[in-house]
Amino acid sequence: MDTSFMPRLGSPPPQASLPAFEQFFREQYPAVVRIAFGVVQDTQTAQDVAQDVFISAFQRFGDPEEADHARAWVRVAAAHTALNTIRGERRRRRRQELSAVDVPPVGPEETVLDRESRAEVRRALSRLPRRAATALVLRHNGLSYAEVAEAMNVKVGHVGTMLRRAEKALRKELQNASRL
Repeated sequence: MDTSFMPRLGSPPPQASLPAFEQFFREQYPAVVRIAFGVVQDTQTAQDVAQDVFISAFQRFGDPEEADHARAWVRVAAAHTALNTIRGERRRRRRQELSAVDVPPVGPEETVLDRESRAEVRRALSRLPRRAATALVLRHNGLSYAEVAEAMNVKVGHVGTMLRRAEKALRKELQNASRL
């Protein structure tokens, strides 16, 4: 991978790095949006998440030795940022409920049962520990065990265990939510 786009941390990126970053962006953007969409289930929000991730990536990487981690970093950052987005949405809804403001539904899709079940899964994911939710999102979005291990900086042999534990925790969250 061409690492000339990666600026020094804390310094403005050099103009010469823009073409290399643009190539990196074009290569990684579809995967980052796909991962974010897997969590937020909204195209526009997933694109917003991707924008935030790439802005951070452009500003973050400075040491060329870190460049090898850029691909994995943007994918994990997509999952984390998307999870933070739904957590923020949950906090916003809670504040609105506490303020007793009657907020109309965002759109007709919220009335569809399938959307509600997806929202329930997203809420359950948001209550899981970050690493567990990230592992589930990355694997669900088609990453191999090796890719999940690289992205999360763990051994490949630990990915299966992480996923089983995360799936068990997700099932428990979903069962607890259905009891309420």
